[in-house]
Amino acid sequence: MVLQAGDLNTGNFDRYTDLIPLAKQHGAWVHIDGAFGLWAAASPRFQHLLDGADLADSWATDGHKWLNVPFDSGYSFVARPAAHCAATSHRAPYLQYDNDARDPIDWNPEWSRRARGFAAYAALRQLGRQGVAELIERCCDCARALVEGLGRLPGAEIVWQPVVGQGMVRFLDPQPGASEKDHDSYTENVIQRILDHGGAFFMPTTWRGRRAMRVSVMNWQTQPRHVDAAIRTVAECLAMEPRNAEVVS
Repeated sequence: MVLQAGDLNTGNFDRYTDLIPLAKQHGAWVHIDGAFGLWAAASPRFQHLLDGADLADSWATDGHKWLNVPFDSGYSFVARPAAHCAATSHRAPYLQYDNDARDPIDWNPEWSRRARGFAAYAALRQLGRQGVAELIERCCDCARALVEGLGRLPGAEIVWQPVVGQGMVRFLDPQPGASEKDHDSYTENVIQRILDHGGAFFMPTTWRGRRAMRVSVMNWQTQPRHVDAAIRTVAECLAMEPRNAEVVS
């Protein structure tokens, strides 16, 4: 059974204390997809979101998100070493093996790769436990301030308040009698205006059948002044005439 630690759009977390014991009663292996949400465990303010997550059998997270290391840095953790090794190791007659040493080839999908772990090690050494917590909490605060600030703009609607660093906003077509389809098109049009403007970067998403603008704050450099600048950018783009920016499909 796969559980979520930080939904892509809402940042929501599953209820591990309820779900994992139930899955274990039926002999299920429980994996937690924590691409960015697993990092919340490093924050005293947000670690409660992962209560009970330690009961799972495996976990995965990405270093290229909150840790801001290269894109192909991902981590998997498995509570059962024998099962981990059995799933990823392979034997070939032309290779030599050592039963006493831990050979990386038995613990990774790839047989050869560069030292991806070095960038993660360097980032963690530089930030330290307190630095990682501060980074996560600052990004979460900025995400909430950004969504709330955008939601106060004329014609904007908050679709989801951030739980951690993700939230959603949509923009309502001002024409009388506008339909949901009109609001979807208008939201995409506004997003394209923002991208053309260049003062901020947002992408669209679909949530419960409606198009929305996804807000995700994970960059280590993001500060409150950047939030204010992004809100000003969106306000300027909302003031543009729709004909000045066409949606590129």
